[in-house]
Amino acid sequence: MNKQLLDLYSDYLISSFGQTTATGLSQLTRGEISHDEITRFLSGERATGAHLWQYVKSFVRKVERADGVLIIDDSIEEKPHTDENDIICWHWDHSKQRNVKGINFVSALYHSQESSIPVGYELVAKTEHYIDEKTGQAKRRSPVTKNEYARHLIQQAVDNRILFAHVLADIWFASAENMRFIKDELKKEFIFAIKDNRKVALSLEDKLNGRYQRIDALDMPDNSSQIVFLEGVSFPLLLVKQLFINDDGSTGLRYLVSSDISLNFDQTTTIFQKRWKVEVYHRSLKQNAALAKSPTRTVTTQSNHFFASLCAFVKLERLALATRRNHYALKSSLYLQALRSAFDQLLSFKNAFPQAFSA
Repeated sequence: MNKQLLDLYSDYLISSFGQTTATGLSQLTRGEISHDEITRFLSGERATGAHLWQYVKSFVRKVERADGVLIIDDSIEEKPHTDENDIICWHWDHSKQRNVKGINFVSALYHSQESSIPVGYELVAKTEHYIDEKTGQAKRRSPVTKNEYARHLIQQAVDNRILFAHVLADIWFASAENMRFIKDELKKEFIFAIKDNRKVALSLEDKLNGRYQRIDALDMPDNSSQIVFLEGVSFPLLLVKQLFINDDGSTGLRYLVSSDISLNFDQTTTIFQKRWKVEVYHRSLKQNAALAKSPTRTVTTQSNHFFASLCAFVKLERLALATRRNHYALKSSLYLQALRSAFDQLLSFKNAFPQAFSA
């Protein structure tokens, strides 16, 4: 990719407060960069996770530590008014319990020493067309599952020799296959949230004899932990039952499983709390890095805009580390400067053309 144009375009995404277009960026540079140059850049080589790793590698090496965590999660950037294609299509949004139209992406976010860095990503591409047997409607599906994407991203992080102690994920990625892959094949540890209807045995003997019971049926005190054997997993797990208080004062109940049975309740819940960083990442990527602000129409241009938004997020994270200010404070500072510039320009008009401002 053209590194100079990537740097310019990602700067534009950070500084913009509206739609980000090739025309807009060309005008911002007073025509030094033409509309066609920007269009060719977005239509050129399609960015991948390998490009992202090269972009963030030096940053990761600066902040990585052995107690870092690798967080796996997916999100959807809604694009209701954009024409449908392989990546802009309908996806099930578990947070809204309905289908939404947009880009569904799976990320590997590395968190260490207060910095959160995307080190891998996959755009869910629904390239297969089929007819739904129940409704008779034409639909799309991806030949690759999100759990397969997740395993690929974790493998990628290991291959890139990123230092981390635990893989963290929510219930959507807590499959037995993912657990076996991380522990048995990669020799890494994980902490996952898990549904309360999953079945566990309370001893190896119970497991060997097929005596399982649902997690929510266990006689287990709140805010406690115990060793269990999950159905479909050969090694023991630490099961944690956590009662927590939400911001609105309501209470919630969460079950966690950890392959690292040397941990206690407090250690497990403290580490898993870092998973929240991926929610912060999703929100900032959408609100501060102009992820949804591009009118691009093709799979290639949309993919490259997405990649540039990731680069913009990384720039904000570097700035946050240098200035000790969060992304929103940095963006607010840019907005205030833009507002002052606009106000000064308006005053110059007022001085030049006072009759236009008279009652």
